[in-house]
Amino acid sequence: MTDLTSAAAPAILAVERPEINWPGYISWTIGMILVVVLLYWLMRRAWQRRGEAQGDLPPLPQAPAETGAVHLTATGRYHGSTTAGQWLDRIIARGLGTRSRADLSLTDEGLLVERPAASTFFVPTGRLRGARLDKAIAGKVLTEGGLLVITWEHGGRRLDSGFRFDQAGEHPAWVEAVNAAAAATTDGTPADTSRAGDGAALPHHQEGAP
Repeated sequence: MTDLTSAAAPAILAVERPEINWPGYISWTIGMILVVVLLYWLMRRAWQRRGEAQGDLPPLPQAPAETGAVHLTATGRYHGSTTAGQWLDRIIARGLGTRSRADLSLTDEGLLVERPAASTFFVPTGRLRGARLDKAIAGKVLTEGGLLVITWEHGGRRLDSGFRFDQAGEHPAWVEAVNAAAAATTDGTPADTSRAGDGAALPHHQEGAP
């Protein structure tokens, strides 16, 4: 009886041992890698085409040697820029599509945006068009009022740039100050910074807007 059990054991083990279909496994892995590479290439190509379409955007203005008195400073994150009033129409030319940490200073001469991981740029006071509290800009959605959006003009385009400060309680003071600076360069009435009707805008509440 013992001999029969011992003789049958190897046969049972051989039947229960699973076989790995190595050719099929390798083919499936290669296929998945190719799909990921293709998706990455398509995304990169779409990004490049958008940049080419925005190639007429001139270089970003740089800060003058003297920026005058500093009225406000803040540290936070730059979340990108879009065509004003169209929160999904992302601007990527001239490095505006690069999200990064940012240090902001509002001075007599304009708005200085210093970005350690991307190019620093300066918005002269005469190009500021207003500010508001919002909740979304291309690729980033926050709670209502969690985003400071500053509207400005550059190269014949009106742009919205989104920021989130480390201390979100500082946002309302910036809305008031930027709107005041924008009003001082026009006829005394802040420019309209509401979103244009492109059908894709999220509902928003313009807290802090005049």
